[in-house]
Amino acid sequence: MPMLPINEANKGIALAEPAVKEHDVDVLIVGGGMGACGAAYEAARWGKDNGVTNIMLCDKAALERSGAVAQGLSAINTYIGNDNNNTPDDYVRMVRTDLMGIVREDLIFDVGRHVDDSVHLFEDWGLPCWIKKEDGVHNLNGADAKAAGKSLRKGDRPVRSGKWQIMINGESYKCIVAEAAKNALGEERYMERIFIVKLLLDAKTPNRIAGAVGFSTRANEVHIFRTNAMLVACGGAVNIYRPRSTGEGMGRAWYPVWNAGSTYTLCAQVGAEMTMMENRFVPARFKDGYGPVGAWFLLFKAKATNAKGEDYCATNKAMLKPYEDRGYAKGKVIPTCLRNHMMLREMREGRGPIYMDTKTALLNTFATMNEEEQKDLEAEAWEDFLDMCVGQANLWAASNTAPEERGSEIMPTEPYLLGSHSGCCGIWTSGPDEKWVPDDYKIKADNGKVYNRMTTVNGLFTCADGVGASGHKFSSGSHAEGRLAGKQLIRWVVDHKDFKPSLKESADDLKKEIYAPFYTFQEFKGASTDPVVNPNYITPKNFMMRLIKATDEYGGGVGTYYTTSKALLDTGFWLLDMMEEDSKKLAARDLHELLRCWENYHRLWTVRLHMQHIAFREETRYPGFYYRADFMGLDDSKWKCFVNSKFDPATGKTAIFKRPYIQIIPD
Repeated sequence: MPMLPINEANKGIALAEPAVKEHDVDVLIVGGGMGACGAAYEAARWGKDNGVTNIMLCDKAALERSGAVAQGLSAINTYIGNDNNNTPDDYVRMVRTDLMGIVREDLIFDVGRHVDDSVHLFEDWGLPCWIKKEDGVHNLNGADAKAAGKSLRKGDRPVRSGKWQIMINGESYKCIVAEAAKNALGEERYMERIFIVKLLLDAKTPNRIAGAVGFSTRANEVHIFRTNAMLVACGGAVNIYRPRSTGEGMGRAWYPVWNAGSTYTLCAQVGAEMTMMENRFVPARFKDGYGPVGAWFLLFKAKATNAKGEDYCATNKAMLKPYEDRGYAKGKVIPTCLRNHMMLREMREGRGPIYMDTKTALLNTFATMNEEEQKDLEAEAWEDFLDMCVGQANLWAASNTAPEERGSEIMPTEPYLLGSHSGCCGIWTSGPDEKWVPDDYKIKADNGKVYNRMTTVNGLFTCADGVGASGHKFSSGSHAEGRLAGKQLIRWVVDHKDFKPSLKESADDLKKEIYAPFYTFQEFKGASTDPVVNPNYITPKNFMMRLIKATDEYGGGVGTYYTTSKALLDTGFWLLDMMEEDSKKLAARDLHELLRCWENYHRLWTVRLHMQHIAFREETRYPGFYYRADFMGLDDSKWKCFVNSKFDPATGKTAIFKRPYIQIIPD
């Protein structure tokens, strides 16, 4: 019997001719995650002291549950502290090791020396942090620590789940940080549910940011901003590659699905220099639920094994020798990509599935505990997921999996692009204006001054996932970096107090561009009985399916075990070029689909830039994250450098080139 076509239901508010609202501000902060909240908090503070109060933050979502920390976290992954003999220098060494030797050490050190101050602020604002009991063996959870008057700021010892990680009760982590940002700004200085989709250069001053345009996701409104300074921090990129989950599970991902590459696309389109866009992160996570594995590895000391129960990091130790000989994989910590590299070998050679041995880890830990302490630990194991990945707890319950009785399968995910976790793609920014920072790492502005975290576009700043070549910031480092940039935003405005932004584009032209998918749908909707299938336009869902199929098969996705080559990439570029043409025929029936149209356009730009960088770097710098089948080895003689790129808005051409890596912190 033939299947009947099923019309997809509209999901959002009906589209109509939009109203245009224009805003003039001194500072515009685009984004609502940890970095943007840090920037807002610090910009409001310094702005008040310097007469710069016209600050506006625009978030695509709602600040309390926006960004990568939206659902919560059970640990803060970057905390130097005074309990563990950690130093900012050691922090740089750790990041450099994990990212295969090519990082911006000035930016990483800058985060390391400031990050603890952000963590102490979180605690001041109400975040419960775990503290060691006086016996130095047992733990106080966040609530008990607060009741006992213990705190990190007072110098009490945190509960470490690793050298740099500390445990928290973090279900409301983002709510706490967002509340502080909102209180600093005041109700009139932030707008929620506004999606900024395009940045605008100044009409009179070359290479100068002047504004941005976006739309409301709750009303038919186009918003145009003119600004003196801007910070863009909209997270990384998800759903640029086909996920392992299918059907209704396609919405499940490790990183938040609303991260659409907007940070990278917005800044690249106006000519900001990009760096290390070939780098990606492929986390190994609990299969299908994408649950985090860090606490199990670090706090509970669990091992990952192959199907035979073997510790494949031990059996495959010889795989590390070529990297050890080149100075990588030094010490106890194996770079994340190389751990994946060993896991993928097990899977390719038939020794999978790979399991996290949760049972043995808990039994070993239970051996030193009384019954009450065992119950507390069991609760902590579940809370690790309830804090930040409820779906994993649901999956365990639905599949009758008790982690204390049997192991759970782990699997590398699809690739993600980000700059604040175990990845380092992003935007080339200036480092601090200090003597120890190489001149090659400083960007001189139009007035000859250096502004920390400014891009190569005057007046345009970024932080968190936006800053390239500077991974392992995580939530606390992203907030700290936002604060660094927030202070510089105010400094910029004070130094450019006479600047009056002017836009090349008229308000009417911008409105037509932003709402083009609506006008396309209105013109052609009568050509078919099913609005999802039409010869004159493409829906955002179909556009995304085409995109992730092309990138998965030709750009090194899960379908090829992350392997690509020049020939495969060239085929991918051919397909993406056609998608660029077809993007002009995207259609939206409602505000939800208009949001999806623009998100997917940003994804197209971002992943194409990622693939262009992979094509340029003729080596496999990150085995386990991706493989160039035609250049499988490392080649430090040619490629121990940054791969950077720059799009020219005037010509529409992208140039890709090398920049030197400079070591600052000794081995």
